[in-house]
Amino acid sequence: MRVAYSYRRERPSGEIYIEFINKNILVKEGNYVAAVDQGTTGTRCMVFDAESNIVGWVYEEHTQIYPMPGWVEHDPIEIWEKTRYVISETLKRSGIDPKEIVAVGVTNQRETTVIWDAKTGRPLANAIVWQDTRTKEICEQLRKDNYEETLIHPRTGVFSFTYFSGPKIKWLLENVPGLREKAEKGEAKFGTIDSWLIWNLTGGPDGGVHVTDYTNASRTMLMDIEKLEWNEEILELLKIPSSILPELRPSSDKSIYGYTKPDGPFKAEIPVCGDLGDQQAALVGQVCFDRGMAKNTYGTGCFLLQNIGTKPELSKHGLLTTVAYSMEKGKCVYALEGSIAVTGAAIQWLRDNLKIISSASETEQMARSVEQEGSGGVYFVPAFSGLFAPYWDLDARGIIVGLTRFIRREHIVHATLESICYQTRDVLEAIASDTGSRLTELKVDGGAVINDYLMQLQADILGAKVIRPKVTETTSLGCVYAAGLAVGFWKDLDTLKKLWKVDRVFQPRWSEEKREKMYKGWRAAVERAKGWLKDL
Repeated sequence: MRVAYSYRRERPSGEIYIEFINKNILVKEGNYVAAVDQGTTGTRCMVFDAESNIVGWVYEEHTQIYPMPGWVEHDPIEIWEKTRYVISETLKRSGIDPKEIVAVGVTNQRETTVIWDAKTGRPLANAIVWQDTRTKEICEQLRKDNYEETLIHPRTGVFSFTYFSGPKIKWLLENVPGLREKAEKGEAKFGTIDSWLIWNLTGGPDGGVHVTDYTNASRTMLMDIEKLEWNEEILELLKIPSSILPELRPSSDKSIYGYTKPDGPFKAEIPVCGDLGDQQAALVGQVCFDRGMAKNTYGTGCFLLQNIGTKPELSKHGLLTTVAYSMEKGKCVYALEGSIAVTGAAIQWLRDNLKIISSASETEQMARSVEQEGSGGVYFVPAFSGLFAPYWDLDARGIIVGLTRFIRREHIVHATLESICYQTRDVLEAIASDTGSRLTELKVDGGAVINDYLMQLQADILGAKVIRPKVTETTSLGCVYAAGLAVGFWKDLDTLKKLWKVDRVFQPRWSEEKREKMYKGWRAAVERAKGWLKDL
């Protein structure tokens, strides 16, 4: 290693460590940064080196709890136990000495709501997941009373919808016995999953820090996205005591949120200093640092974010305005976001409910087998929990239309892949309407992007280049970048841009005539799905 100079630093425990600086990369005593990536279906720990190479990882799924139709819950204790396991197993299997890890970043499923006892650390209820729709009546009343238009959307950039944390907190306070009393006494803490994990990583009941970053806070429906402060008017409206809320911090924090404990899963004292919601982390991992750059993450749902710079411009076409990332307290970069609830989850539905596939990997070959006829005229609108962006229709429900005796299971699989791509196009159309310009290329990431057929289909349906990076786990990579920047492991954003590499570019092949004809059919199918519950 070529070293320009070095200097000594001291951790709170008094431990001395050395920081080395070379031309582009500030390399500490250690050589790695770790990510805790807690998603909707499971938890991953990934360790990266200074060149963004993955040097170790372990993933574990957790239980999905469905107490009744429309309700989706997770057990926060199980999530913490899975987190402990994947951290310890990653270190064990990779042979990495935890003292070689210079920083830890956390990224998470957003909006999912946890409230726990401040003294014992025990959850006071299961976590209400972002997909959960039990707060439908609360959200509808807010819209009926005109709060969405006059207060919620102008201040928070989001809509009065079951997706967000604020109504979930209100529901818990009103329905869990004794919870409101605890909250008003300061004996309860609220957090999205990042807060829950950071609190536990840094000591839990024994001095754990209660923080969140601006990206996660912007998904609660409670933060003023321009002032980057909790909005007292909305808190009062929802009757949420401010004492339960975490401290707001930058996504990459040089002040350090806190340190992991030597008796915790990392078995060492490591700065925890990176925190982003999973989709914002992917934007950072895709190095979309310039205004106009966009990425789409393909997971349980799809989430397309476009960097819009340092001013929070509100969408007029059903998109969310959200914090993209923050490198300094009180300042941030914003994004327009199109959130799609069901994409990968539709593939899981084919596997688990209909049993027409046994694994997601089968879908590529099955779709290729009917490439000439495609879906055979079938459209599948997977509105299992209503429609998210750009429609925001709680009363929509899933439909499959265009069925004939000709249709086989391969056509249904093809239509499911198409539904992922068409929903993405819906979002891009809304972005074009808001910004006045159409995207010509889209960076992609997430588990589904290994499906070459899906990525080619996406390029054909969009009429735009689809660019897949070499590292597709960009959510983990983004939170690692945030943590590494905070401690000087990487010098700056320009250094990160040089590390990003292309794996493959998918060029559109369809004619404009075919593209528009097929999209017209999709839009007709969506119209039939919208408002379904209102007609019953």
